[in-house]
Amino acid sequence: MKIGFAGLTHLGIHYSLASAERRFETLAFHPDQSLVERLEQGLFPVSEPGLDELWQKSKQSIRYISQAQELNSCEVVFVAIDVITDDENRADLGPLNQLLDTVVEAISPETTLVTMSQVQPGFMRGLSSRWPKFKGAIFYQVETLAFGTAVERATKPERYIIGAAERFRSIDKLPVHYRTWLESFRCPILLMRYESAELAKIAINQYLIASVTVTNTLAAICETQAANWQEIVPALKLDRRIGPHAYLQPGLGIAGGNLERDLVAVRQMAVKGGSDESFPMAALKNSQFSADWALRELAKRGLNESGKTIAVLGLAYKIDTHSVKNSPALRLLKTLEAPQKKGWDPQVKLNPEWELKNYTYSSSAIETFVDVDAVVVMTPWKEFASLGEKEFISMRGKCVIDPMGIWEDFNLSLKGFDYARIGLGKEN
Repeated sequence: MKIGFAGLTHLGIHYSLASAERRFETLAFHPDQSLVERLEQGLFPVSEPGLDELWQKSKQSIRYISQAQELNSCEVVFVAIDVITDDENRADLGPLNQLLDTVVEAISPETTLVTMSQVQPGFMRGLSSRWPKFKGAIFYQVETLAFGTAVERATKPERYIIGAAERFRSIDKLPVHYRTWLESFRCPILLMRYESAELAKIAINQYLIASVTVTNTLAAICETQAANWQEIVPALKLDRRIGPHAYLQPGLGIAGGNLERDLVAVRQMAVKGGSDESFPMAALKNSQFSADWALRELAKRGLNESGKTIAVLGLAYKIDTHSVKNSPALRLLKTLEAPQKKGWDPQVKLNPEWELKNYTYSSSAIETFVDVDAVVVMTPWKEFASLGEKEFISMRGKCVIDPMGIWEDFNLSLKGFDYARIGLGKEN
């Protein structure tokens, strides 16, 4: 039994390796021959915890190819290319459509075709009319990968959501090879119509967004009320209506590409359908306000003026990823016009296209502290959390902006530093 994957971006790389880990003979297709050659050597264009280990366990069962025709021997083919977004977080489905056409032209007309790339409601329903000669079953499988935890989520899924032209009442009605692949992951399988599955992915993200938005809103209120958000979190986690896994860590808005993309999509659907758009608009507004938290803290202290040097630790939008999509760190660096800025990130390298003014890329995290008026940690990498207190001594100033509180145990306030963390009010 052969399983094919088309589109070797973040999504396709991880799911194809997860398939190979289950000892399915896996063909992974991408038209870029140079990328295929790198992947054959285990050289990945993405970085994720556990990815190299997954590659070592799976490499005997996966073969990377640059010719789509080789997918003709597969019983099931997944199209798993990442859907990119523009500067306004609108999805660009052009590359996905092109890849789908390439795959359908290459595979057997009876192959089971599964789209994993995220699409909006109505997309899957229109595919069958595009390929009148294709007779294979077409499914939509909701992916729930997240940067930083992609290996775990691909290899140990919490559930599979499967969309079909008509809802199957039992997984026994699924094509046998596809069912065999799904059942090998030993997780619940939810069957529904295309449109429900397409909207299910967006619904999951909307509930996550609501949690993020409420958390950030209340954490900001804590700062004006001498309250401490971290003291409140245990009360919420012990409430069975919210639960221990609720997203209750305040942060710098809704970064990354997927969540804001879904907010934009929900707003567009609400406007088109004549329904209320207030939630996505409020969430977007709150996200932008939260993303500027560090900027406001610096402005309060007069540290966005000429003659000041600000250290910004972290460029990725969150830990364990190289992605800078909607990165609060880049937003801060672009907004701080007057001061001199320097920074460092363990995975993200400086890109000239960002056109950052007055910015110097440091050689290490430790060097970033030297002779600066303030340190702002925008991405709470473990490397930053493990720094010693001696690094702070090399600073010229005494301001430490620590949104996620990775240095809270250092008790910097008691040592003469002006320390700020999201959700931490000043005691009276």
